[in-house]
Amino acid sequence: MSRSRPEPMQVVKQRRDAALAALAGRVPYIRFLNIGFDRRGDELTGVLNFDEKLIGNPQLPALHGGVTAAFLEVTSIITLSWGLLWEDVETGTLTLEELEAGALPRLPKTIDFTVDYLRSGLPRDAYARAHVTRSGRRYASVRAEAWQDNHNRPIAQAHAHFLMPRKEA
Repeated sequence: MSRSRPEPMQVVKQRRDAALAALAGRVPYIRFLNIGFDRRGDELTGVLNFDEKLIGNPQLPALHGGVTAAFLEVTSIITLSWGLLWEDVETGTLTLEELEAGALPRLPKTIDFTVDYLRSGLPRDAYARAHVTRSGRRYASVRAEAWQDNHNRPIAQAHAHFLMPRKEA
């Protein structure tokens, strides 16, 4: 039995990047906050690019708490969705043409979201990673952490539960 030749890595990387861009591009608030995602294999890091409009307290100055919470929630949702798409993107089941046409599953819906603010966010870029604790057919549990200069000094952390989208037949 002969084995099929694997796809060139550049094709797989292009499909991964297209899937991530399509996921993030479908949420206007992600564009408004100027959140990007850095992908290393299957691990995503959210990047909140600093802008003056994100300042909540100009006296300090500090990032608005709502922006910090939204950043953690967006990172959690995109990480969870990325995990759902991973196998289809890797195997080529989901093609570039389908991605460009918007053939993506619905995003998970937030059930509850709890944020612990650990220190003020400074007026600079912030980073976040989400870790899926449990993901089933109906429900997922995620924890996320945001930091700025030092990963060991987080500015906020969150715990969230999501309602997973139903598989379309």
